[in-house]
Amino acid sequence: MYAVDLHLHTRPFHNPRGAPTAFDPYGAKLMAATARNRGLDGLALTNHDYSVPYSNADPVFVPGIEVTTRHGHVLVVGPDPPRRTHNQKPHPADVVEDAHERGCAAIIAHPFRDSTVMKVDAPFDAVEINGKHPERKPNIDRIAEERGIPVVGGSDAHFPFELGRVHTLVDADELTPESLVAAIRDGRVEPGRRTYLTDRVLLPMYDAIHDVRDFANRALPG
Repeated sequence: MYAVDLHLHTRPFHNPRGAPTAFDPYGAKLMAATARNRGLDGLALTNHDYSVPYSNADPVFVPGIEVTTRHGHVLVVGPDPPRRTHNQKPHPADVVEDAHERGCAAIIAHPFRDSTVMKVDAPFDAVEINGKHPERKPNIDRIAEERGIPVVGGSDAHFPFELGRVHTLVDADELTPESLVAAIRDGRVEPGRRTYLTDRVLLPMYDAIHDVRDFANRALPG
């Protein structure tokens, strides 16, 4: 089994949306160092509407992107996700079709947070338990059962201390973007959770940090 965080970002703030920043490589290195310390085997970099061309052997970096659709967010992970989506807000069904053409998996991201993606009739490969709302697992399980798809986990980390608290256990002989996609489609995945000592210190700051971040995102253009 490999432990893979399928949802994380390389910077604390979303703005400017859909555009790479000079901080991205440094953010990826910080996440990699934290992942090694926490025993994670793989990470999917899923910035909003653009992918980060960063590779690393330990942990394995899986290419990914979090696509903003007209109904909410969809994670696309695998060997060849789109480089940019330019905030065009496509229909989720088109995102799924494009992901499959690229050999990637399409995952419903945090379905109960500003999203109606779960209501869209499209062949998603999995649904996510998000690290910010792990208590929603019973509702996530219901969606998975209704759709006949597996549940995966992603921390949705913007800061290294968030990494890995919710992740995905992958049953595969080796960990590659291709084997990850195959495991998701075959249902050889399940969500995992971990609690870290740093959470006791940092979690009280967690809501305040995100309140400031959300305020900044609303205030900035884009």
